[in-house]
Amino acid sequence: MNKNDITILLVDDEPDILEIIDFNLSAEGYHVITAENGIEAVKKAKKKKPHLIILDVMMPEMDGVEACEQIRKIPELEHTIITFLTARSEDYSQMAGFDAGADDYITKPIKPKVLVSKVKALLRRVHNEEDNTNIVEIGNLTINRDEYKVINGKEEIILPRKEFELLSLLASQPGKVFKREDILNKVWGNEVIVGGRTIDVHIRKLREKIGDKKFKTVKGVGYKFVN
Repeated sequence: MNKNDITILLVDDEPDILEIIDFNLSAEGYHVITAENGIEAVKKAKKKKPHLIILDVMMPEMDGVEACEQIRKIPELEHTIITFLTARSEDYSQMAGFDAGADDYITKPIKPKVLVSKVKALLRRVHNEEDNTNIVEIGNLTINRDEYKVINGKEEIILPRKEFELLSLLASQPGKVFKREDILNKVWGNEVIVGGRTIDVHIRKLREKIGDKKFKTVKGVGYKFVN
């Protein structure tokens, strides 16, 4: 997929930030559309179906967390990448963002060139996924990477992108202990800034959906999938 074919929705209530980021991403060849609040973001996301949404958290009318929740309810945007861009760095904001279905979290202020680098890293992972045909079957669990489907027994489970990628990674080698730094690099990318509790939040959600006994914590090291 060429850059000209990639649409990015940029959402922020600060005109200066919109202008700077829009300029830099457009200069890279991406098609950028903008919105100034959550309500406008949901409407444009539904109409334009962007590949990536960069979403501020603190906004008038509808904040980014609520906007993210609304966007995730739109079936055709279920796997659209959503990364938060916000000046808030408290754990609460990160937890709320991931709970709402966000994939990543970037803290302002950030240099435009660094943001462009992070955008490239996010989109590169999407391209890699598109090229990788893979179905993993472990016991009653089937993971279809082509269709982003997880079937546990006879039940189909819909997972947000990062939960799916984390499950797919751990289940690719049952019994192997994946170190935390390796998980961050392979699932989130080493160019993306995420909080220290990111993995824990996603593991907790997977345990709720797939089963607590399927995931084992190796204290001080990381996690493994138990067959």
